[in-house]
Amino acid sequence: MAKDDLPEEENPFDPRRNDALLGHEEAEKVILDAWNSKRMHHAWLLCGPKGVGKATLAYRMARFILSGGGNNAGAGLFGDQNDGLYVDPEDPVARRIAGGGHGDLKVIERQYDDKKKRLQGEITVASVRTVGNFMSKTSAEGGWRIVIVDAADELNRNAANAILKVLEEPPANAMMILVAHHPGRLLPTIRSRCRRLNLGPLQDHQVVDLLGRYCPDMDLGARDALSGLAEGSIGRALQLHEVGGLELYTELVDIIAALPNADVATQHKFAERFSPADKDAAFATITELMHWWLARMIRFAATGQAPREVVDGELPAMQRMAAAQPLDQWLEVWEKINELMGATRGLHLDRKQALLNAFFMLEETMRT
Repeated sequence: MAKDDLPEEENPFDPRRNDALLGHEEAEKVILDAWNSKRMHHAWLLCGPKGVGKATLAYRMARFILSGGGNNAGAGLFGDQNDGLYVDPEDPVARRIAGGGHGDLKVIERQYDDKKKRLQGEITVASVRTVGNFMSKTSAEGGWRIVIVDAADELNRNAANAILKVLEEPPANAMMILVAHHPGRLLPTIRSRCRRLNLGPLQDHQVVDLLGRYCPDMDLGARDALSGLAEGSIGRALQLHEVGGLELYTELVDIIAALPNADVATQHKFAERFSPADKDAAFATITELMHWWLARMIRFAATGQAPREVVDGELPAMQRMAAAQPLDQWLEVWEKINELMGATRGLHLDRKQALLNAFFMLEETMRT
């Protein structure tokens, strides 16, 4: 089961409890300046790639505001003093937020489906129906009332319209914080009513540092390699670690590096691992990693700029592939493999055969 599919109480990196935020000091300063100047906007849109810390920042804002706007702020991440939005996780407000029991904070997110054992695919209008009433009530603790929508681009049409209605007539001392991985999917009228903050990917060393905090038993080499795979997303790095993504990627590169002289037995043994019904997350991971590797190889073939080598043998394999066929040929193969993997996941086709077919396409292209 992927980390995103875990019920909230089982997720060890839940942003409700996470006080570690690196790489977004400028965004924090914008929020803090708005607070100190008494010009706090009623709606904030936190945008950026998935897993870079948007939800963590949203809860950090909520803790700061609901604890009195810095009255209880203390040492920052790793004990450093700072003037940011940090609130001690032992603060009573922080503890109530972590436990989901603060009367002035409402969280809107996809619900967990107990029957299907996974999160629903979208946020429905049933989840947002009470938002307007919640925000218009008097604060339970005499301060602000805050709604976090995580993620706003997962709202279905009716849910989005319900959120828009609240944004059109914002109550006093009430704030909505919308997290968006793909803000272009939001209604333009929602975007226009929010103050937007863009959060970019983290630097590799920041991902390495955070992995050290979350996974103290992981050695530095593995943390460094995962930071390369994650491309600035600590969330992606943690998800890859959860499903053994680094090991899968290393094996995948070894198989590709052997082409066009394929070891058929090795390919079959590798692909067989994804056949069982409970390997949904692992198959999704390997298809994403294959897509990512091919995209980097094609970018290298187009620009001549060598990417960072995450595991040994990666760059020589890219060089051989790029030299074997023109760019348009590789683009065609890339599209075919993506279509094959998408159909396999969507139509529940044979996963093993899909992977073997993908390897065969790569091999035949190199031989042609």
